[in-house]
Amino acid sequence: MRYLPGQPHQLPGNRITLTDHQALHFRFAVADGVASVTLNRPERKNPLTFESYAELRDLFVAMRYADDVKAVVITGAGDNFCSGGDVHDIIGPLTQLDMPGMLAFTRMTGDLVKAMRACPQPIVAAIDGVCAGAGALLALASDIRYGTERSKTAFLFARVGLAGCDMGACALLPRVIGQGRAAELLYSGRSMSGAEALQWGFFNRICGPDALLAEAQSFAADIASGPTFAHGMTKKMLQQEWNMGVDEAIEAEAQAQAICMATNDFHRAYHAFVAKQKPVFEGD
Repeated sequence: MRYLPGQPHQLPGNRITLTDHQALHFRFAVADGVASVTLNRPERKNPLTFESYAELRDLFVAMRYADDVKAVVITGAGDNFCSGGDVHDIIGPLTQLDMPGMLAFTRMTGDLVKAMRACPQPIVAAIDGVCAGAGALLALASDIRYGTERSKTAFLFARVGLAGCDMGACALLPRVIGQGRAAELLYSGRSMSGAEALQWGFFNRICGPDALLAEAQSFAADIASGPTFAHGMTKKMLQQEWNMGVDEAIEAEAQAQAICMATNDFHRAYHAFVAKQKPVFEGD
């Protein structure tokens, strides 16, 4: 695997711990099994750069091997989530690249989304203010999205002369809000309000701006305290079953659930039920 800047400690069996990882291009912390990723350029509404794209990609790749992270919260500093690719640091330089260079960039951004979907930890996005372009894709690639009424989510690629098919948007967005609604947003590039995002199923919940992060972290903490091996299996099957027929999906779920029945957490839950106690899951 690719190791991150601020090399995490490697454990036997290629497992790692990310608690002490020092991120270079965003804030990163782990507490009680929940990793918090905070895009941290509030004066510019937290845009992404070539470097932050790459570091986020590598971080989510590393999540597959992390023993200490059970759930992830991604958010933006200040009053905004993410304004997308930085106009000066990314958009301008892209106009000077040749086709192989541009393709290398678009593949790298897609690899970030693939890494987010492939990591076993559920990802909760806490979205306030501007959530645009690549920022909207970070939100879309997350498993759960909490937002605010004042948030504005825009897949604005058409407004800068690009197709809406960016970082998996044409595959992911219709599955979340439906084909017609996705087409409207991708063709127009218009902003989706917080209320509309909730109505259309893009947001799971609307929170007050002051409570947003705390509620997202609380939900992530609940996930982290649950049967995390089983949660990882749920995430994997939610992803893989998009490409399966119903009969294939039922068989795949039979195999996945049989694996979960062999875990210690399943046995802990049974013994806790018999003893009329709340199970304490350990993720094994």
